[in-house]
Amino acid sequence: METYNVVLGVDVSKKTLDISCAERLLHIKIDYQGKGFAQFTSWCKTNGIDLSKTLVIMESTGGYEHRFRQFCESVGLAYKVVSGLEIKNAVGIKRGKNDKDDSFRIGQYGEDRIKRIKPSNPLNYIYLKVKHLLAFRKRLIREAAGYQASVGERKHMYDPDKQDVIIDISTKKMSGNEAYIKQVETELIALLKADGSIWFNYQILLSIKGIGRVNAWMTIAYTENFTLFSDPRKYGVYAGVIPFGNRSGTSLKGKDRVSHIANKEIKSELNQAAKTAIQWDKEIKEYAERKLKNKNYVLVLNNVKFKLILRMFSLVKRGEMYVENYKRSA
Repeated sequence: METYNVVLGVDVSKKTLDISCAERLLHIKIDYQGKGFAQFTSWCKTNGIDLSKTLVIMESTGGYEHRFRQFCESVGLAYKVVSGLEIKNAVGIKRGKNDKDDSFRIGQYGEDRIKRIKPSNPLNYIYLKVKHLLAFRKRLIREAAGYQASVGERKHMYDPDKQDVIIDISTKKMSGNEAYIKQVETELIALLKADGSIWFNYQILLSIKGIGRVNAWMTIAYTENFTLFSDPRKYGVYAGVIPFGNRSGTSLKGKDRVSHIANKEIKSELNQAAKTAIQWDKEIKEYAERKLKNKNYVLVLNNVKFKLILRMFSLVKRGEMYVENYKRSA
């Protein structure tokens, strides 16, 4: 593993970056626009910071950090993007809110864990764009559902045979959104086809009963084509389908439960996939029927979600399409 002499903590805002070296009590605030990155490079030279031996720790903001990540990659500066919740839980109690102080805390987090931190993968714009398109597709679907509800209410309250401008406009908006959704889906397919490995794994996922296009798109994007998670259990934790213990001492003896700290969108899509698999996959259907005799439905459904995750990772690892080879147990 690479050794680093300096750890920099970066607090990312929409227009500015606060960059600090907690060990040496150094700080600089730069503008995201104009000469900000040049100022940062000059600041590093002035303070004897070798970029090739420096690790940057930055908080995930959902997008504002992308431009700085591009800069880091262009100058060979290693970086790690960390969840804000992870940093918050690690640094302990804090009072007040200040970007400069936050950057020092982020840097301290990195220094405390320098031997265990693995730098983030470089930005891959295929996965980034797939995520953006999926988010936009979801927004279009919600808008269309809102217009549809509006049309239904108007028809229920008023004479549907009479001309109604709200119904007319809502209907046109629905049709427009449907066309945009198809356009977004076409772009998603084109993105996946542009990379042979991604497209092949996408076809593997679609061969699994219960896994449809949306589940396949999300799995490819959030696992970065099965490179971000070393095993299916870690992805199961990320998707919120792995239960954790709830016991302490002699007084707290709760049931194992899944954590609410998870990607809820992936969990929701897997929920639909599991229901479909129970209906159409003979092996999973038999498993569910057997377990439902003494287990509740939610627990069984959660187990099916993890079975689908195991199946996806296993098939992609072997590079094989799913082939149903079911024999009913006696």
